[in-house]
Amino acid sequence: MSIVGKHIVITGGTSGIGLELVKQLYDGNEISVIGRPSPRLQDLSARFERLTIIEADLADQQAVEMAADQLIKSGKRIDVLINNAAVQFTPHFLSDDFRYETIRREIDVNLTSICTLIYLLMPSLLQKEPTLILNINSGLGLVPKTSSAIYCATKGGLNLFSQSLRHQLEDTNIDVKQAFLPLVDTAMTQGRGSAKISPQEAAAAIIRGMAKKGATIDIGKVKLLRLIQRLSPSLAQRIMKAS
Repeated sequence: MSIVGKHIVITGGTSGIGLELVKQLYDGNEISVIGRPSPRLQDLSARFERLTIIEADLADQQAVEMAADQLIKSGKRIDVLINNAAVQFTPHFLSDDFRYETIRREIDVNLTSICTLIYLLMPSLLQKEPTLILNINSGLGLVPKTSSAIYCATKGGLNLFSQSLRHQLEDTNIDVKQAFLPLVDTAMTQGRGSAKISPQEAAAAIIRGMAKKGATIDIGKVKLLRLIQRLSPSLAQRIMKAS
């Protein structure tokens, strides 16, 4: 699929990988960004004058429904939907700083909102021409680590959901892909890990993968993780447990 002259909807486009996707896809395409109301969202609108901004907290089901309704009512076809937004909370369940209320938010942003948006935007994605749903995932969707148990669960769920959805839509014009990312140098990962790739690298690899055939886009160390998991699942578990 050629990623030129498309209407691309991106969630979480105000920072990190999402912002880089906006930057790298802006020329030659029409971009709509769904993001939580914030000064960063307004700055994005001022920076990219052709950008369409849709305010929505993806943890709020009603806000997600309103965002989808706004896109549908615009009458514009949707060629690409990139579900990029995610949140991650690292405290263990036994940690003093674990907050019960973060459980619901992490699940709603990372998984529920994706399922909801895809369902509600299906009328705009079903066309004669090829369209694409791209779910941004993580190596943690393949093998979990010790911290961020809810995050790992949402990414594992997203992996299975994406595979099943791809089966459901295989006789339509809609392709479903996942991009599996290694550790990326974003605000979410500050103070954690080393040998991170930059958001620019991540976005460029995602865009290259969007144009190719196949259900998955494995980026950086995810390629090695998938190989280890295939050869020795127990070794992959041990490596990620200690990460």
